[in-house]
Amino acid sequence: MEFYYAVLLFTLGFIGSFLSGMLGIGGAIVKFPLLLMIPPVFGFQTFTAHEVSGISAVDVLFVSVAGVLGYRNGGYLNKSLIILMGGFVLIGSLLGSFGSGYLTETQVNVVYGFLALLAAIMMFIPKKEVDESHIEQVTFNKPVAAILAFFVGLGSGIVGAGGGFLLIPIMLLILRIPTRMAIASSLAITFISSVAGSIGKISTGQVEYLPAVIIIIAGLMAAPMGAKLSTKLNAKVLENILAVLILGTAMKIWIDLL
Repeated sequence: MEFYYAVLLFTLGFIGSFLSGMLGIGGAIVKFPLLLMIPPVFGFQTFTAHEVSGISAVDVLFVSVAGVLGYRNGGYLNKSLIILMGGFVLIGSLLGSFGSGYLTETQVNVVYGFLALLAAIMMFIPKKEVDESHIEQVTFNKPVAAILAFFVGLGSGIVGAGGGFLLIPIMLLILRIPTRMAIASSLAITFISSVAGSIGKISTGQVEYLPAVIIIIAGLMAAPMGAKLSTKLNAKVLENILAVLILGTAMKIWIDLL
């Protein structure tokens, strides 16, 4: 592998993982389009959608753990939410990751574009403010959380994402979880999801290991930095950054598809 190609992959991994830690996403919402579009601009190898989804799945496994460690103090990790949604996301992700091997490149990109568009719409729907001063008393609708988590897992398993970019809008809009708790808990759920996603992608030969290692190393450095910054930013600012990021990604994917 060329030195400058490795530097480019490291840079893309660092950017995506920093945003991952800061916004509570696994990073695939950023890395998927970056890995598809940026390397060929500089004359390097073009990844297929299957390869990008495979790299993203393995990368999210490590990056989400690094991000969670940044939130281990402060009471923002809701164990009940993590166990319930994580379990159903795991089942859906396992099915989606194995099923993705039967889809074409275009079909994988369409699924990704649809998920990103759905997440963007949910992020821009006005939400009631949730008091973050009593996070230990947060409750949520468990049957609804379980059903939605399964479908998030199914879709994210196909595209190699942990599902954080969908989980957070769902938590904020439907389950009414406080922003910082949604971000922290989403990273933990994303880790659970990525275990199944990684198994499916590896077993079906969709992972390019050397690029994945480079991106993972960058992620392990960047994700805790992003998580640390997140605790210092206004919750509304974090929501707005995530909304713009998801919308921009959805628009880019659909422009390329159409």
